[in-house]
Amino acid sequence: MHKRARIIYNPTSGREALRGDLVDILAVYEQAGYETSAYATTPEPNSAKNEATRAAKEGFDLIVAAGGDGTLSEVINGIAGLKQRPTLAVIPAGTTNDYARALRVPREDPIAAAKLILKANNRFKIDVGKANDNYFMNIAAGGTLTELTYEVPSQMKSLFGYAAYFAKGAELLPQIKPVEMSIKYDGQEFRGKASTIFLALTNSVGGFEQIVPDASLDDGNFSLIIVKDSSLVGMLQLMTKALKGTHVDDPRIIYAKAKDVMVTPLDDQDRLMINLDGEYGGDAPMHFVNLKQHLEVIANLDEIPNDALTADMKKYEDDFVRGVDELADQTAH
Repeated sequence: MHKRARIIYNPTSGREALRGDLVDILAVYEQAGYETSAYATTPEPNSAKNEATRAAKEGFDLIVAAGGDGTLSEVINGIAGLKQRPTLAVIPAGTTNDYARALRVPREDPIAAAKLILKANNRFKIDVGKANDNYFMNIAAGGTLTELTYEVPSQMKSLFGYAAYFAKGAELLPQIKPVEMSIKYDGQEFRGKASTIFLALTNSVGGFEQIVPDASLDDGNFSLIIVKDSSLVGMLQLMTKALKGTHVDDPRIIYAKAKDVMVTPLDDQDRLMINLDGEYGGDAPMHFVNLKQHLEVIANLDEIPNDALTADMKKYEDDFVRGVDELADQTAH
């Protein structure tokens, strides 16, 4: 029986560059022994998710998510809840591509990303997070910093990157307040005011790779970060420490490994929105479970152990630190 692959691609991702490469991408998977077809997502809600579910149930062996993190998130939500799950490949074409960064998939060359299928021993099983009835592959977060992501227009994020968050952060500063919450994790509990909570599955959070420097893709644990400091400037200062990986021992931080996490606001008047892989995923209370080695993925295994920062990433981090200092100066006066 022939192996079959289904490419689910977002025709609007990456300035529509995928369209021009699609024939060559199809040829790569055919060369790898897959009878390959493609599906262009539509503006309809859950287009990629529904197609991923349909293809998996029809017995496709490989599903290729081609697009940005949003397309990938939908595909994972389409297959993670099934008993029979096809192998997943990623062709990044969005603006951030956090998960592709974590898997060391080429992010500037879709054909090179596809060609990872041709290399032997490039498959391994990765953890997937479950948040109530939804799934995520990179990060779940709630609180002050994550709420800024809802406030910054996507076009502004694309044009100005991290600077967009500083501009919006200064504007929203008077509204910032911590939430009284209970966070139960693997038999322990934090009760008190917290500004932000992160549950990370990879070491790539918004492109920063030192926030969870010891993250493992397949060990069955979330890297849990609870930020207790309530000021935006204080949190951004913590982020600058995180760039160097020195935030873990800061008294304003709780850093732990956990398989099972329950987050509950203690005041019914407080709303705690949860962000799953960059998109709104519902309100707490929310129960998070790490599904160990739940999906098989195609990755660049030769490069995953390499922690070296790219020159572009170093520039982003320098700009981030400079922006934090400027924002701290503005709010001090």
